[in-house]
Amino acid sequence: MMKSTQLNTTPIVMSFAGHDPSGGAGIQADIETLMSLGCHCTPIVTALTAQDSVNVKDFKATNASLLVEQARAVLEDMPVAAFKIGMIGSVENAEAIHTIIQEYANIPVILDPVLAAGGGSELSSGQLIDAINHLIIPKSKLVTPNTVEARRLCRDADSLDACAQMLMDQGCEYVLLTGGHEAGTMITNSLWRSREKVGSYDWRRLAGDYHGTGCTLASACAGYIAHGASIESAVRDAQQFTWQAVAHARRLGMGQAIPNRLFWSDNSDQSSH
Repeated sequence: MMKSTQLNTTPIVMSFAGHDPSGGAGIQADIETLMSLGCHCTPIVTALTAQDSVNVKDFKATNASLLVEQARAVLEDMPVAAFKIGMIGSVENAEAIHTIIQEYANIPVILDPVLAAGGGSELSSGQLIDAINHLIIPKSKLVTPNTVEARRLCRDADSLDACAQMLMDQGCEYVLLTGGHEAGTMITNSLWRSREKVGSYDWRRLAGDYHGTGCTLASACAGYIAHGASIESAVRDAQQFTWQAVAHARRLGMGQAIPNRLFWSDNSDQSSH
C-alpha cells in the first residue's frame, strides 16, 4: 500500500521550451534552475533540437496539438503557479501557447523571447516574431529580452529605451532588458514598468561565453515569482542567482561554458567570486 503524503506546497512552474541535448539551455536549464530554487518544473517541449555547446545544427518544432495536450494534461492535474516561455518553435506553437495562457489568465507569464541560439543560428522567422509580438507579449507579466532580441522585436524603435516602451505598449507589465550583448566591462540590465525605468543593475562581466544564461535568468524570475515574490524582488534575486551560476560555469564541451545552476551544492569549488 502506498504511504500517504502530506499536501505538498512546492511551487510548480510550467516551462515551454526546446530540448537541448547538450544540457546547456532550454528545458534542462529551466529544470535545473527551478529545482535549485525549490520549485517543481513541468516541462512542455516546444521543439527538438540538434545542438552542442557551440551552436544549433537543426530543430523541429513540436506538433501544436501535442503541445496543447502536454500542457492541459498537467494543468488539469497540478496547481501551476507560473508560466515560463522560452523557445517557441513555430507560429502554430505560438498560437497554441496563446490559447493556453489565455485560458489560465490568472497564472503569471514570464517570457524569454528566444529568437536565436547563443552561437547565432536562427530559431525564429519573421512570422514567428510577429506572432510573439501579437499573441505572447500582450499576455506576459514580465518579458526578459537581451538587447539583440529587443531590437528584433521592435524593429521601428530607434533606441533601447524605445524598445522597452514599445514592448510595454504591446501589453506586458514589466520588461527586463539585459545588456550582456553590449560592449563594456560591466553588464547593465534595466527593469521597466508603466513606461518608466524602475531599476538599473550593474554586473561585472565574466570572461568567456556561456550557454543558457537567458534561460537561467528567466526561469529564476519565474521561480521566485512562483514562491510569491514581487516582480522587483524576483528580478533582483534572479540576476544574483544567474551571475553566481555563470561564475561557477563549467566548460564541458568545445564551445560555450555551461552555467552551474547547482553552484551552492558544489563543495569542490571553494574559490570566492
